[in-house]
Amino acid sequence: MSTSYNDHLPSVNALWHTEYLLFLEGITAVFDGFTALDVGAFGVAHNELRVVIGPNGAGKTTMCDVVTGKTKETTGRVHFDRKDITDDAEMDIALMGIGRKFQTPTVYDSLTVYENMELALPGHKKLWSNLFCKRTADERDRIMTILKRVHLESQENTEARYLSHGQRQWLAISSLILSDPKLLLVDEPAAGLTDSETHLTGELLLELKEAHTILVIEHDMDFVRQLNSTVTVLNEGKVMAEGTLQDVQENEDVIEAYLGR
Repeated sequence: MSTSYNDHLPSVNALWHTEYLLFLEGITAVFDGFTALDVGAFGVAHNELRVVIGPNGAGKTTMCDVVTGKTKETTGRVHFDRKDITDDAEMDIALMGIGRKFQTPTVYDSLTVYENMELALPGHKKLWSNLFCKRTADERDRIMTILKRVHLESQENTEARYLSHGQRQWLAISSLILSDPKLLLVDEPAAGLTDSETHLTGELLLELKEAHTILVIEHDMDFVRQLNSTVTVLNEGKVMAEGTLQDVQENEDVIEAYLGR
């Protein structure tokens, strides 16, 4: 049977930071009188791969915006890596180790695959200095290891504009990995992919959870099934249910609000 987060998540005054890398408590986001997000408690454990599903307008993107500081919550606190980041700026939050891949892959079309990866190297934040500084052997090895993992090593000198949609997704995820965040927010990674591309993307995320905490926003239920992870269902800004995919698929409230449509 699926359960609510509020049934088992600790209060912020408990030892929550020993269990969760990310913890939201009492978070609301209200825009012009409309409550887009109303989450009493939500936690993602260290090195966990969590999937968040829900109908359009459920609050999934708003939740990610609040976590990254792009949107400021109306009430509540956001805790990450044992720190209260509620009032921190978006750039500062990113530097703490929260990386985000949006639904539309963010890559530089006029740069090659390898050059896109160079820009993501930790400690290299300026575009031109990053492109023209000399790379160490370790940096190049790390880039090529990641590109090989997503079958892009043969495309290292190809401009990103010539990649398929799936390859662009992998390049965006690879760039995110290279920046070495503690938490990866990945928005609909399977969108627009072929079956084989979707399967490879799932394998990549499962491999990454050994070294990263990952929060995936997704609609593709076959892809969610492949990830075989805890699923959180959002609806109308609230956490409706949580459990295995089978748990939430059998939840009557979830069926009515989302899966049964």
